[in-house]
Amino acid sequence: MKKSLPVIDTHAHLDELPDAEGAISEARDGGLAAIVAVGQDIPSNRKTLEIAGRNPGFVFAAIGYHPWRLNAENFEETLSCIDTNLPNCVAMGEVGLDYKAKTKKKIQKAVFQQLLAIAEKHDKPVIVHCRYVHETAYRMVKEAGLKKAVFHWYSGPLDLIPLIAADGYYMSATPALLYNPYHAEAIKAVPLSNLLLETDAPVQYQELAARPVHVQITLQEAARVKGVAAEEIAARSTENARACFGL
Repeated sequence: MKKSLPVIDTHAHLDELPDAEGAISEARDGGLAAIVAVGQDIPSNRKTLEIAGRNPGFVFAAIGYHPWRLNAENFEETLSCIDTNLPNCVAMGEVGLDYKAKTKKKIQKAVFQQLLAIAEKHDKPVIVHCRYVHETAYRMVKEAGLKKAVFHWYSGPLDLIPLIAADGYYMSATPALLYNPYHAEAIKAVPLSNLLLETDAPVQYQELAARPVHVQITLQEAARVKGVAAEEIAARSTENARACFGL
């Protein structure tokens, strides 16, 4: 890994790491300025809030309801918990749509719409999962009146990128830049003013089991695909993250 630069991992599932505190310490030593820790359901959100609470000023919580975790038995309870705790978070996430998930599209959209209304009520950015459904997710975010949003691990249509950027929304890069041509092509087209960096830890990227410190790899790969100095991407993406999440 090249020289560490001050960057922010804007999307990590710290609650899924067996040694979250060790990974946080490693991230500090690796030059990170902050981590945005995202939740996916009630247990995940609670754990994420606890981890952020133990690491003030470095780990910032986002709570959400991942489309993979939707469960009709606790829709209302989950939405209520998010509504109650969102004021103490920097964002809502991870939420969105996934048309490869088992849950029916109609239900996914109904839940996502309710989540967007909660985020709008509390004036919080949303961190959006939108696998195979980028246009619909973007349209729903815009129609809900959200001022800030992140389309995480963006690998969607290139012609959608200028529209997302024009609305002031962000798109994030991951270590998948190491090998995924679709992700690389998309990130190459994302304006620096709309770019964020992340790891989505603990996702496995071929041989790499991601941890927040590996956002340094995302940085170097983003610099490579965009043909821009790593120092400039570090500075711009960090500035974007601070603006998006109010850090």
